[in-house]
Amino acid sequence: MSQNKNPTIFIAGDSTASSYPIERAPQAGWGQVLHQFFTDDITIANEAASGRSSKSFILEKRLTKINEHIKENDYLFIQFGHNDSKTDERFTDPFTDFKHYLKQYIHVAKKHKATPILLTPVQRRSFDEYGNVNETHGNYPEAILQLGKEENVPVIDLGKRSKVYFENIGTDNTKKIFLWLDPGEHSNYPNGLQDNTHFSENGALEVARLIVGGIRDLDLPIEKYLIY
Repeated sequence: MSQNKNPTIFIAGDSTASSYPIERAPQAGWGQVLHQFFTDDITIANEAASGRSSKSFILEKRLTKINEHIKENDYLFIQFGHNDSKTDERFTDPFTDFKHYLKQYIHVAKKHKATPILLTPVQRRSFDEYGNVNETHGNYPEAILQLGKEENVPVIDLGKRSKVYFENIGTDNTKKIFLWLDPGEHSNYPNGLQDNTHFSENGALEVARLIVGGIRDLDLPIEKYLIY
């Protein structure tokens, strides 16, 4: 019986969650490392893909793939917003199109008696002169919070959690969270890199840890599979 099978966590999202090959190391997404916080009873199916918006992920049939595999008692973690503001075919309006597409993810999960979880987009490394994180995602986080209430879907406010965390550790220490590398520091990036959107493996782990905190605060049943 399907209800006796251990849950799978499916992840639909963008480059901040996606997995990267070894030749891109130390770049990592939070979905790539989330398994490290769970027992082996949990399977992580990370379908997140770089550059995708809530719209383009669906148009590329990536949600269709999830629909074909997700089952009762599984979870669908949904994190978009980074690319929905791009002024190309990926664009969605926060309070209309964006919500419309997110509802399709929610529908897929509920149809299979799985649990959808909405996540507000993780913050970029952008600070004002006082060390406060600049909100670079416009109205998308608010649209997600609204939709969670409208659809009675749990929300992990990763935007808020990452804002607090980044401000606590400060502007310089967040360079270790993001993909900041000096020239010669890593063979994959001989010229160095200053990336304020994507994470190092260490940063991906810290963001995943914030999500684990959200899982605990929501008292989700998968909490029992966490290893700490």
